Amino acid sequence: MSQSWIIKYEPKTTEDIAGQEDALLSLDIFIKNYKTQKKKAAFLYGPSGCGKTILAKVLAKKHNLELIEVNASDYRTKDQIQEKVGNAIKQQSLFSTGKLILIDEIDGLSGVKDRGALTALADLMSTSSFPILCTAFDPYDQKFSGFRGKTQLIACKELSHTDIAKVLETLCKKENISYEDLALKGLARRSGGDLRAAINDLQGLAMQGTITTKHLEDLDARYHIESMPQALIKVFKNKDPHIALQAFEYVQEDIDQQFLWIDENLPQEYQGKALAEAYTSLSRADVFRGRISRWQHWHFLTSINALITAGVAAAKEEKPKSFTPYKPTMRLLKIWQANMKYQKRKAIAKKIAEYTHCSPYDALQSTLPFFTAIFKNYNPEQKKKMMELLDFDEDEKNWLEQ
Repeated sequence: MSQSWIIKYEPKTTEDIAGQEDALLSLDIFIKNYKTQKKKAAFLYGPSGCGKTILAKVLAKKHNLELIEVNASDYRTKDQIQEKVGNAIKQQSLFSTGKLILIDEIDGLSGVKDRGALTALADLMSTSSFPILCTAFDPYDQKFSGFRGKTQLIACKELSHTDIAKVLETLCKKENISYEDLALKGLARRSGGDLRAAINDLQGLAMQGTITTKHLEDLDARYHIESMPQALIKVFKNKDPHIALQAFEYVQEDIDQQFLWIDENLPQEYQGKALAEAYTSLSRADVFRGRISRWQHWHFLTSINALITAGVAAAKEEKPKSFTPYKPTMRLLKIWQANMKYQKRKAIAKKIAEYTHCSPYDALQSTLPFFTAIFKNYNPEQKKKMMELLDFDEDEKNWLEQ
Protein backbone atom coordinates (compact mmCIF):
# COMPACT_ATOMS: atom_id res chain seq x y z
CA MET A 1 0.00 0.00 0.00
CA SER A 2 1.44 3.45 -0.94
CA GLN A 3 2.41 5.82 1.83
CA SER A 4 -0.01 8.61 2.72
CA TRP A 5 1.10 11.90 1.21
CA ILE A 6 0.21 13.58 4.51
CA ILE A 7 3.13 11.70 6.07
CA LYS A 8 5.39 11.53 3.01
CA TYR A 9 5.34 15.30 2.41
CA GLU A 10 4.97 16.49 5.99
CA PRO A 11 6.74 19.88 6.34
CA LYS A 12 10.26 19.58 7.75
CA THR A 13 11.28 23.27 7.95
CA THR A 14 9.56 26.58 8.60
CA GLU A 15 9.81 27.39 4.88
CA ASP A 16 7.52 24.44 4.15
CA ILE A 17 4.67 25.80 6.31
CA ALA A 18 1.81 27.22 4.23
CA GLY A 19 -0.07 30.38 5.18
CA GLN A 20 0.74 30.58 8.93
CA GLU A 21 3.52 33.18 9.01
CA ASP A 22 2.12 35.15 11.99
CA ALA A 23 1.42 32.07 14.13
CA LEU A 24 4.82 30.62 13.23
CA LEU A 25 6.63 33.80 14.30
CA SER A 26 4.69 34.12 17.58
CA LEU A 27 5.26 30.48 18.53
CA ASP A 28 8.94 30.68 17.56
CA ILE A 29 9.43 33.67 19.86
CA PHE A 30 7.54 31.93 22.67
CA ILE A 31 9.78 28.86 22.50
CA LYS A 32 12.98 30.88 22.11
CA ASN A 33 12.24 33.12 25.11
CA TYR A 34 10.47 30.51 27.22
CA LYS A 35 12.65 30.78 30.34
CA THR A 36 12.11 34.53 30.67
CA GLN A 37 8.36 34.50 30.02
CA LYS A 38 5.70 34.77 32.68
CA LYS A 39 3.29 32.37 30.95
CA LYS A 40 4.66 28.85 30.62
CA ALA A 41 2.30 27.52 27.95
CA ALA A 42 1.08 28.61 24.53
CA PHE A 43 -2.52 27.99 23.43
CA LEU A 44 -2.54 27.49 19.66
CA TYR A 45 -6.02 27.58 18.15
CA GLY A 46 -7.62 27.45 14.72
CA PRO A 47 -9.76 25.31 12.37
CA SER A 48 -9.08 21.68 11.54
CA GLY A 49 -6.34 21.01 9.02
CA CYS A 50 -4.73 24.47 9.23
CA GLY A 51 -1.37 23.15 10.51
CA LYS A 52 -1.39 23.55 14.32
CA THR A 53 0.37 20.25 15.07
CA ILE A 54 2.83 20.68 12.20
CA LEU A 55 3.94 24.05 13.63
CA ALA A 56 4.94 22.30 16.85
CA LYS A 57 6.84 19.55 15.03
CA VAL A 58 8.76 21.93 12.77
CA LEU A 59 9.73 24.31 15.57
CA ALA A 60 10.79 21.45 17.85
CA LYS A 61 13.18 20.36 15.11
CA LYS A 62 14.38 23.92 14.53
CA HIS A 63 15.25 24.41 18.22
CA ASN A 64 16.64 20.88 18.59
CA LEU A 65 13.99 19.91 21.14
CA GLU A 66 12.58 16.46 21.82
CA LEU A 67 8.86 16.59 20.98
CA ILE A 68 6.58 14.86 23.49
CA GLU A 69 3.10 14.45 22.01
CA VAL A 70 0.06 13.87 24.22
CA ASN A 71 -3.45 13.63 22.78
CA ALA A 72 -5.85 15.03 25.38
CA SER A 73 -8.61 12.71 24.15
CA ASP A 74 -6.53 9.72 25.31
CA TYR A 75 -5.70 11.15 28.75
CA ARG A 76 -8.95 12.60 30.06
CA THR A 77 -8.82 12.41 33.87
CA LYS A 78 -6.89 14.43 36.39
CA ASP A 79 -4.76 11.42 37.38
CA GLN A 80 -3.99 10.51 33.76
CA ILE A 81 -2.94 14.08 32.94
CA GLN A 82 -0.74 14.28 36.03
CA GLU A 83 0.89 10.94 35.25
CA LYS A 84 1.51 11.49 31.52
CA VAL A 85 2.34 15.20 31.44
CA GLY A 86 3.88 15.22 34.93
CA ASN A 87 6.35 12.51 33.98
CA ALA A 88 7.24 14.33 30.77
CA ILE A 89 7.94 17.50 32.74
CA LYS A 90 10.06 15.80 35.44
CA GLN A 91 12.24 13.66 33.19
CA GLN A 92 15.12 15.06 31.21
CA SER A 93 15.08 14.60 27.45
CA LEU A 94 16.81 11.52 26.05
CA PHE A 95 19.85 13.41 24.74
CA SER A 96 19.61 16.42 27.12
CA THR A 97 18.52 18.69 24.29
CA GLY A 98 15.40 19.98 26.01
CA LYS A 99 11.74 19.25 25.26
CA LEU A 100 8.65 20.71 23.70
CA ILE A 101 5.50 19.18 25.20
CA LEU A 102 2.55 19.16 22.79
CA ILE A 103 -0.89 18.52 24.29
CA ASP A 104 -3.04 18.11 21.20
CA GLU A 105 -6.81 18.64 20.88
CA ILE A 106 -7.58 19.71 24.44
CA ASP A 107 -11.09 20.60 23.28
CA GLY A 108 -11.59 16.82 23.45
CA LEU A 109 -11.76 17.22 27.23
CA SER A 110 -15.32 17.50 28.52
CA GLY A 111 -16.15 20.34 30.88
CA VAL A 112 -18.17 17.96 33.11
CA LYS A 113 -16.96 14.35 32.74
CA ASP A 114 -13.30 15.34 32.72
CA ARG A 115 -13.59 17.97 35.44
CA GLY A 116 -10.23 18.47 37.13
CA ALA A 117 -8.14 17.60 34.06
CA LEU A 118 -7.70 21.23 32.93
CA THR A 119 -6.96 22.37 36.49
CA ALA A 120 -4.31 19.66 36.81
CA LEU A 121 -2.86 20.71 33.46
CA ALA A 122 -2.73 24.37 34.53
CA ASP A 123 -0.92 23.42 37.76
CA LEU A 124 1.65 21.37 35.85
CA MET A 125 2.24 24.23 33.40
CA SER A 126 3.24 26.59 36.20
CA THR A 127 6.04 24.23 37.34
CA SER A 128 7.29 23.09 33.94
CA SER A 129 10.91 23.63 32.93
CA PHE A 130 9.96 22.96 29.31
CA PRO A 131 7.66 24.91 26.97
CA ILE A 132 4.14 23.47 26.73
CA LEU A 133 1.92 23.90 23.68
CA CYS A 134 -1.83 23.14 23.74
CA THR A 135 -3.98 23.06 20.60
CA ALA A 136 -7.74 23.47 20.22
CA PHE A 137 -10.40 24.76 17.85
CA ASP A 138 -12.08 27.36 20.10
CA PRO A 139 -10.11 28.76 23.08
CA TYR A 140 -13.13 30.78 24.23
CA ASP A 141 -15.18 27.71 25.09
CA GLN A 142 -16.64 28.07 28.58
CA LYS A 143 -14.60 25.13 29.91
CA PHE A 144 -11.37 27.02 29.19
CA SER A 145 -12.38 30.12 31.19
CA GLY A 146 -10.01 29.42 34.09
CA PHE A 147 -7.32 27.84 31.93
CA ARG A 148 -7.07 30.30 29.05
CA GLY A 149 -5.64 33.23 31.04
CA LYS A 150 -2.62 31.17 32.09
CA THR A 151 -1.51 30.65 28.50
CA GLN A 152 -0.33 32.79 25.61
CA LEU A 153 -3.00 32.72 22.90
CA ILE A 154 -1.71 32.24 19.35
CA ALA A 155 -4.19 32.17 16.46
CA CYS A 156 -3.81 29.99 13.36
CA LYS A 157 -5.90 31.37 10.50
CA GLU A 158 -7.98 29.30 8.11
CA LEU A 159 -5.90 28.56 5.03
CA SER A 160 -7.02 30.29 1.85
CA HIS A 161 -7.77 28.27 -1.26
CA THR A 162 -4.78 29.92 -2.97
CA ASP A 163 -2.41 28.69 -0.22
CA ILE A 164 -3.85 25.19 -0.52
CA ALA A 165 -3.70 25.23 -4.33
CA LYS A 166 0.04 26.10 -4.19
CA VAL A 167 0.70 23.11 -1.93
CA LEU A 168 -1.29 20.79 -4.23
CA GLU A 169 0.63 22.09 -7.25
CA THR A 170 3.95 21.40 -5.49
CA LEU A 171 2.90 17.83 -4.66
CA CYS A 172 1.83 17.17 -8.27
CA LYS A 173 5.25 18.30 -9.51
CA LYS A 174 7.05 16.10 -6.98
CA GLU A 175 4.95 13.10 -8.03
CA ASN A 176 5.21 13.92 -11.77
CA ILE A 177 1.43 14.15 -12.09
CA SER A 178 -0.11 16.27 -14.86
CA TYR A 179 -3.07 18.42 -13.91
CA GLU A 180 -5.43 21.17 -14.99
CA ASP A 181 -5.07 24.44 -13.07
CA LEU A 182 -8.84 24.73 -12.67
CA ALA A 183 -9.01 21.23 -11.20
CA LEU A 184 -6.45 22.01 -8.48
CA LYS A 185 -8.15 25.31 -7.68
CA GLY A 186 -11.52 23.57 -7.46
CA LEU A 187 -10.06 20.91 -5.20
CA ALA A 188 -8.60 23.62 -2.95
CA ARG A 189 -11.91 25.48 -2.72
CA ARG A 190 -13.96 22.39 -1.81
CA SER A 191 -11.57 21.55 1.05
CA GLY A 192 -12.99 24.38 3.19
CA GLY A 193 -9.53 25.44 4.42
CA ASP A 194 -8.56 21.89 5.49
CA LEU A 195 -5.19 21.14 3.88
CA ARG A 196 -5.14 17.54 5.11
CA ALA A 197 -8.47 16.81 3.39
CA ALA A 198 -7.28 18.45 0.16
CA ILE A 199 -4.07 16.36 0.08
CA ASN A 200 -6.00 13.14 0.73
CA ASP A 201 -8.39 13.96 -2.13
CA LEU A 202 -5.45 14.79 -4.41
CA GLN A 203 -3.76 11.46 -3.68
CA GLY A 204 -7.00 9.63 -4.46
CA LEU A 205 -7.44 11.44 -7.78
CA ALA A 206 -3.77 10.97 -8.72
CA MET A 207 -4.33 7.23 -9.13
CA GLN A 208 -6.49 8.04 -12.18
CA GLY A 209 -3.65 9.80 -14.01
CA THR A 210 -4.08 13.39 -15.17
CA ILE A 211 -6.18 15.40 -12.74
CA THR A 212 -8.98 17.17 -14.61
CA THR A 213 -12.15 19.04 -13.73
CA LYS A 214 -14.08 15.95 -14.84
CA HIS A 215 -12.36 13.93 -12.11
CA LEU A 216 -13.35 16.62 -9.64
CA GLU A 217 -17.00 16.27 -10.68
CA ASP A 218 -16.75 12.50 -10.17
CA LEU A 219 -15.28 13.08 -6.72
CA ASP A 220 -18.17 15.37 -5.77
CA ALA A 221 -20.68 12.79 -7.02
CA ARG A 222 -18.97 10.03 -5.06
CA TYR A 223 -19.16 11.99 -1.84
CA HIS A 224 -22.85 12.83 -2.50
CA ILE A 225 -22.49 16.20 -0.81
CA GLU A 226 -24.46 19.23 -2.00
CA SER A 227 -24.17 22.83 -0.93
CA MET A 228 -27.14 24.50 0.70
CA PRO A 229 -27.72 26.87 -2.29
CA GLN A 230 -28.01 23.78 -4.54
CA ALA A 231 -30.48 22.21 -2.13
CA LEU A 232 -32.55 25.40 -1.82
CA ILE A 233 -33.02 25.51 -5.60
CA LYS A 234 -34.96 22.23 -5.31
CA VAL A 235 -37.29 23.89 -2.78
CA PHE A 236 -37.65 27.47 -4.04
CA LYS A 237 -37.46 26.94 -7.82
CA ASN A 238 -39.59 23.81 -7.93
CA LYS A 239 -43.25 22.86 -7.27
CA ASP A 240 -42.95 19.07 -7.33
CA PRO A 241 -43.12 17.90 -3.68
CA HIS A 242 -41.35 14.62 -4.52
CA ILE A 243 -38.26 16.51 -5.71
CA ALA A 244 -38.42 18.97 -2.80
CA LEU A 245 -38.61 16.16 -0.22
CA GLN A 246 -35.11 15.01 -1.20
CA ALA A 247 -33.59 18.49 -1.21
CA PHE A 248 -31.57 18.15 2.02
CA GLU A 249 -30.68 14.48 1.65
CA TYR A 250 -27.05 15.16 0.69
CA VAL A 251 -26.21 18.34 2.59
CA GLN A 252 -23.88 18.48 5.60
CA GLU A 253 -25.89 21.08 7.52
CA ASP A 254 -28.08 19.80 10.35
CA ILE A 255 -31.81 20.51 10.76
CA ASP A 256 -31.24 23.70 12.77
CA GLN A 257 -29.02 25.16 10.07
CA GLN A 258 -31.53 24.17 7.38
CA PHE A 259 -34.18 26.20 9.23
CA LEU A 260 -31.89 29.24 9.29
CA TRP A 261 -31.02 28.99 5.59
CA ILE A 262 -34.69 28.81 4.59
CA ASP A 263 -35.68 31.62 6.94
CA GLU A 264 -32.92 33.88 5.60
CA ASN A 265 -33.65 33.35 1.89
CA LEU A 266 -37.43 32.79 1.81
CA PRO A 267 -38.36 36.52 1.63
CA GLN A 268 -36.04 36.91 -1.36
CA GLU A 269 -38.01 34.35 -3.39
CA TYR A 270 -41.64 34.48 -2.20
CA GLN A 271 -44.05 37.39 -1.96
CA GLY A 272 -47.54 37.97 -0.51
CA LYS A 273 -49.74 34.92 0.10
CA ALA A 274 -47.05 32.46 -0.98
CA LEU A 275 -44.65 33.92 1.58
CA ALA A 276 -47.26 33.69 4.35
CA GLU A 277 -48.10 30.06 3.56
CA ALA A 278 -44.43 29.11 3.34
CA TYR A 279 -43.78 30.63 6.78
CA THR A 280 -46.83 28.75 8.10
CA SER A 281 -45.19 25.47 7.02
CA LEU A 282 -41.89 26.58 8.54
CA SER A 283 -43.55 27.51 11.85
CA ARG A 284 -45.41 24.19 12.05
CA ALA A 285 -42.10 22.41 11.51
CA ASP A 286 -40.68 24.42 14.38
CA VAL A 287 -43.57 23.25 16.60
CA PHE A 288 -42.72 19.64 15.80
CA ARG A 289 -39.06 20.37 16.55
CA GLY A 290 -40.07 21.62 19.99
CA ARG A 291 -42.17 18.51 20.66
CA ILE A 292 -39.29 16.26 19.69
CA SER A 293 -36.99 18.07 22.09
CA ARG A 294 -39.55 18.03 24.93
CA TRP A 295 -41.11 14.58 24.58
CA GLN A 296 -38.49 12.68 22.51
CA HIS A 297 -41.04 11.87 19.79
CA TRP A 298 -38.49 11.09 17.09
CA HIS A 299 -41.09 9.97 14.54
CA PHE A 300 -41.92 13.68 14.03
CA LEU A 301 -38.56 14.13 12.22
CA THR A 302 -40.10 13.05 8.92
CA SER A 303 -42.85 15.64 9.40
CA ILE A 304 -40.25 18.37 9.93
CA ASN A 305 -38.48 17.53 6.68
CA ALA A 306 -41.78 17.35 4.76
CA LEU A 307 -42.88 20.77 6.02
CA ILE A 308 -39.61 22.63 5.36
CA THR A 309 -39.20 21.11 1.89
CA ALA A 310 -42.44 20.00 0.20
CA GLY A 311 -44.54 22.35 2.37
CA VAL A 312 -42.48 25.40 1.42
CA ALA A 313 -42.27 24.33 -2.25
CA ALA A 314 -46.06 23.86 -2.53
CA ALA A 315 -46.82 27.28 -1.00
CA LYS A 316 -46.21 29.13 -4.28
CA GLU A 317 -48.49 29.16 -7.32
CA GLU A 318 -45.70 29.55 -9.87
CA LYS A 319 -41.94 29.10 -9.91
CA PRO A 320 -39.81 32.22 -9.32
CA LYS A 321 -38.04 33.02 -12.59
CA SER A 322 -35.44 35.57 -11.51
CA PHE A 323 -32.00 34.55 -10.27
CA THR A 324 -31.53 34.89 -6.49
CA PRO A 325 -28.11 34.40 -4.85
CA TYR A 326 -28.73 32.43 -1.66
CA LYS A 327 -26.67 33.36 1.37
CA PRO A 328 -26.28 31.96 4.89
CA THR A 329 -27.84 33.73 7.82
CA MET A 330 -25.69 36.22 9.71
CA ARG A 331 -27.53 35.40 12.93
CA LEU A 332 -25.13 32.62 13.95
CA LEU A 333 -22.12 34.83 13.26
CA LYS A 334 -23.59 37.63 15.36
CA ILE A 335 -24.39 35.20 18.19
CA TRP A 336 -20.87 33.78 18.00
CA GLN A 337 -19.31 37.27 18.00
CA ALA A 338 -21.44 38.25 20.99
CA ASN A 339 -20.46 35.07 22.85
CA MET A 340 -16.75 35.66 22.14
CA LYS A 341 -17.04 39.23 23.39
CA TYR A 342 -18.93 38.11 26.49
CA GLN A 343 -16.38 35.38 27.23
CA LYS A 344 -13.59 37.97 27.18
CA ARG A 345 -15.66 40.19 29.45
CA LYS A 346 -16.11 37.32 31.93
CA ALA A 347 -12.41 36.43 31.79
CA ILE A 348 -11.45 40.02 32.64
CA ALA A 349 -14.01 40.16 35.45
CA LYS A 350 -12.65 36.93 36.92
CA LYS A 351 -9.12 38.37 37.10
CA ILE A 352 -10.43 41.52 38.74
CA ALA A 353 -12.43 39.39 41.20
CA GLU A 354 -9.34 37.40 42.21
CA TYR A 355 -7.38 40.58 42.90
CA THR A 356 -10.17 42.49 44.68
CA HIS A 357 -11.43 39.44 46.66
CA CYS A 358 -15.01 39.58 45.45
CA SER A 359 -17.16 37.17 43.47
CA PRO A 360 -16.85 37.09 39.64
CA TYR A 361 -20.53 38.09 39.45
CA ASP A 362 -19.96 41.23 41.55
CA ALA A 363 -16.89 42.12 39.52
CA LEU A 364 -18.85 41.65 36.28
CA GLN A 365 -21.83 43.73 37.40
CA SER A 366 -20.22 46.45 39.51
CA THR A 367 -16.45 46.72 39.17
CA LEU A 368 -15.88 46.06 35.47
CA PRO A 369 -17.99 48.98 34.08
CA PHE A 370 -16.12 51.40 36.37
CA PHE A 371 -12.75 49.80 35.64
CA THR A 372 -13.34 49.96 31.86
CA ALA A 373 -14.05 53.68 32.06
CA ILE A 374 -10.90 54.54 34.00
CA PHE A 375 -8.64 52.14 32.06
CA LYS A 376 -9.26 54.10 28.84
CA ASN A 377 -7.91 57.26 30.52
CA TYR A 378 -4.69 55.66 31.77
CA ASN A 379 -1.43 56.63 30.09
CA PRO A 380 0.62 53.84 28.43
CA GLU A 381 2.81 53.33 31.50
CA GLN A 382 -0.19 53.02 33.83
CA LYS A 383 -1.84 50.56 31.45
CA LYS A 384 1.33 48.46 31.35
CA LYS A 385 1.50 48.30 35.16
CA MET A 386 -2.18 47.41 35.40
CA MET A 387 -1.80 44.64 32.79
CA GLU A 388 1.10 43.12 34.75
CA LEU A 389 -0.76 43.44 38.05
CA LEU A 390 -3.94 41.72 36.82
CA ASP A 391 -2.23 39.44 34.27
CA PHE A 392 -4.14 40.86 31.27
CA ASP A 393 -3.11 39.75 27.77
CA GLU A 394 -3.17 41.91 24.63
CA ASP A 395 -6.65 40.74 23.59
CA GLU A 396 -8.05 41.73 27.00
CA LYS A 397 -6.24 45.09 26.84
CA ASN A 398 -7.74 45.75 23.39
CA TRP A 399 -11.21 44.85 24.70
CA LEU A 400 -10.90 47.31 27.59
CA GLU A 401 -9.82 50.08 25.20
CA GLN A 402 -12.81 49.65 22.86
